[in-house]
Amino acid sequence: EVENLIDLELDGFPSSSKARKGRYQRSTSDWGYVGDLVEDDDKIGLYSYKVQSTITSRLANTMIQAKMVNNAKRPQPIMFDVQVPKGAFIDNFTMDINGITFTSHIREKSEARKMYAQAKAKGKAAGIVRSNALDMENFQTEVNVPPGMRIQFQLHYHEMIRRRLSSYEHVISVKPGRLAKHMEVDVRIIEPQGLRYVHVPNSLGDHFSGITTISKGEKKAHVSFKPTMAQQRKCPKCSSTAVDGNFVVQYDVNRETTGGELEIFNGYFIHFFAPENLDPLPKNILFVIDVSGSMWGLKMKQTIEAMKAILSELRAADQFSLIDFNHNVRCWRDNLVSATPSQVEDAKKYIQTIHPNGGTNINEALLRATFILNEAKSLGMLDPNSVSMIVLVSDGDPTVGELKLTAIQKNVKQSIKDEFSLFCLGIGFDVDYDFLQRIAIDNRGMAQRIFGNQETSLQMKNFYNQVSTPLLKKIQFNYPQESVSDVTQSSFHNYFGGSEIVVAGKVDTENLQHLESVVTATAANAELVMETLRDVEELDGFMKKDKFADPEFTRKLWAYLTVNQMMAERNAAPTAALKRNITKSILQMSLDHHIVTPFTAMLIENAEKDEIMLADQPKDPRKGCCPGTLGLTPNAPSNNKGIPAWANATAVPVSFMPEQRSPPVSSLSINRVDNDPHFIIHLPKSQKNICFNINSEPGKILNLVSDPDTGVVVNGQLVGAKKAENKKLNTYFGKIGFYFKKKGLKVEITTETITLKDGSYAITLTWADTGHIIRKQLLISVKKESNVTIMVGEEMSFMVLLHRVWKKHPVNVDFLGIYIPPENQFSPAAHGLIGQFASEPEVSIHQQAPEKPQAIMEVKGNKFTVTRGVQKDYRTDRVLGTDVLCWFVHNSGKGFIDGHYRDYLVPHLYSFMKKP
Repeated sequence: EVENLIDLELDGFPSSSKARKGRYQRSTSDWGYVGDLVEDDDKIGLYSYKVQSTITSRLANTMIQAKMVNNAKRPQPIMFDVQVPKGAFIDNFTMDINGITFTSHIREKSEARKMYAQAKAKGKAAGIVRSNALDMENFQTEVNVPPGMRIQFQLHYHEMIRRRLSSYEHVISVKPGRLAKHMEVDVRIIEPQGLRYVHVPNSLGDHFSGITTISKGEKKAHVSFKPTMAQQRKCPKCSSTAVDGNFVVQYDVNRETTGGELEIFNGYFIHFFAPENLDPLPKNILFVIDVSGSMWGLKMKQTIEAMKAILSELRAADQFSLIDFNHNVRCWRDNLVSATPSQVEDAKKYIQTIHPNGGTNINEALLRATFILNEAKSLGMLDPNSVSMIVLVSDGDPTVGELKLTAIQKNVKQSIKDEFSLFCLGIGFDVDYDFLQRIAIDNRGMAQRIFGNQETSLQMKNFYNQVSTPLLKKIQFNYPQESVSDVTQSSFHNYFGGSEIVVAGKVDTENLQHLESVVTATAANAELVMETLRDVEELDGFMKKDKFADPEFTRKLWAYLTVNQMMAERNAAPTAALKRNITKSILQMSLDHHIVTPFTAMLIENAEKDEIMLADQPKDPRKGCCPGTLGLTPNAPSNNKGIPAWANATAVPVSFMPEQRSPPVSSLSINRVDNDPHFIIHLPKSQKNICFNINSEPGKILNLVSDPDTGVVVNGQLVGAKKAENKKLNTYFGKIGFYFKKKGLKVEITTETITLKDGSYAITLTWADTGHIIRKQLLISVKKESNVTIMVGEEMSFMVLLHRVWKKHPVNVDFLGIYIPPENQFSPAAHGLIGQFASEPEVSIHQQAPEKPQAIMEVKGNKFTVTRGVQKDYRTDRVLGTDVLCWFVHNSGKGFIDGHYRDYLVPHLYSFMKKP
């Protein structure tokens, strides 16, 4: 998801370090891998890729380490790019660069930025960035490494392993990107409650069947995955790695008492509560489904498929109804009905008839749902022991009715009145997931983002399964007040089967021999009282004897839960003053426990403190305030640092002049293709603008630039208007692909997303983001709902402009325009509809009568009639555009371009073209 902006400044390694004698001498003997490594074309060798993770009573401490070397004869960037589970707290990052160690420190954000700005030498930036994986974020840093130099990266993070669907699941991303001489994933589990089972699914694929080993004892387990270099290969002679995915460990623990398990150690207690063998509570559930126009296609198909499966799982004791909404709100039934086979079948038939169209009225839809539940309660239609809930499925922001998100949140909160829960499923990239999470947490629920793809149906069903079996309600935890303090949370609305409630706090162990807890809750047939008694000294001997156990696990778990709870409270804070107070508390906790949160930054520096890196988070509170979520980013480069001037050009008014010379649209003139698609070729030597249109079919791909010498390809795929006008169907660019062959990078830009691909690695932004991605010295800069700029060093730059239209427009569709400066350093071999003009042809234009718009053009041995006219440059005014005077070539540029426009059709988005 990309729900956060990506913004990384990765410059060269600090020049001050290069002067040190012997700093960059080639010395790899102690790693012992010179000549032993399999290298890609970039001559970067990966000696070791190691993951070590230890789980102590649900707290997982994970370390990812990579040792690499630049065996090329030139300096080049080496990237450390790993995925970290969302919600995990990064607590340490170190680098060792040829014997020089960089360590990290957590500081208050403004203080860290000040220290960074004042440093003698500013280093590169490191950061956590959003990826499209459901439950992962990317931590990446890039270092420009001199020849023969070795580097070691090491990242530490911790997280609480949560129980879902009766299993704890520890997910470790293992994506080394290349073959490693030494590859290891080592997981140790220490659970004082005792282990019921340990399972490692074959999540990395059948390629690695039989390689993982599991050793399980009563309370401990060891999982090891050590593929040899031969086993890592995709095929026997392949130089690429098949290790590319998630390594998953699943387990569960023994449970002897219904009151849960108390663990007391080092001044803290943890209470794990997961009772079993209880009858499910009946539920009253309203499904609220977004059927606006943006849900059209695969999203709606997958939603209908998931809803049909979910409806089949309703129990006879359940009551339900369906609401679907766009700009209007419709109810399948105006009241709750029992989940009888006939009612369920009727609901499935209703779901099948839904056809998405129109706007999005979230406010009215949720208020209608709360009205139905409140009315049912007031009429005595609800079982007193039942659990009531709303499940909202939506893919976008409100566009009809109440549009202010804070007002919707307030309306729903007042209507629900803490009587039932709201669960939210956000589908796709453009949904405001932060809003859905706030409104869910505010109403005793939770939210999950899922992506509109082939797995949408499965993701929806998995989410529903987590909340489909309520076992308890109105749960209250009670501890002796004289012995316990700073308890994270003591009351919970519901407990769902297969999950776990975790409560933590501080305990006075010096004056206490036993800790007792009393849990009260409402079950299906009775009020339950569950008691647990635990000896304070019981864990001491067990933990101190195990060298792998984390002696700080209770403190870390308490801090983890406390910070997450405060982040949720901050999101729901009704006043600015309360939000400020909570922010101060989060900041202090972050500093005390050395963890990165939205209010701290990580400084990474060498021992002399004259080389420094900064990792911090975005300022936009909408983008980075989710519980436990990290999204690090350094300050964005200003427009005059890294962003070309032409990308922010100021338009110069263009008047209709009879002269042959066309005035430039800005201080830097651009070759551009925009609208239907209109090409404007600026010829710098003769200072002429030549225009032509290409009329082709939707789905066809046109080559714009094909330069085999520099390895650069730019192609555009056409999309058609919704219907023809005057017997002509207009076409536009709906997708533009860039292929930088020598870097192995591909960039795909659509009207929805911007995706960078590097082999199996991919990261995606949406047009709702503002920020930067850097990989292998290629910079992608995204300006929210406006444009994307791509820079390749100082040699090339491109701009893609987004054109949004009214979603209900009967004809027009969203489309893209591309702007390419003639200063781009293409080779003489460059071709394509735009690339062929990198070598400017001789053009002559002869007007027999200056007052007439027609003239004769001579170019490339061809002579034909052209017409003086006006086209639009949309860089400065995306609505009206700026007039550009040009000479228009008819018949799809025939005579001006080489060959026929059909010669520029290519089969794939990243294909080179053959010269006509």
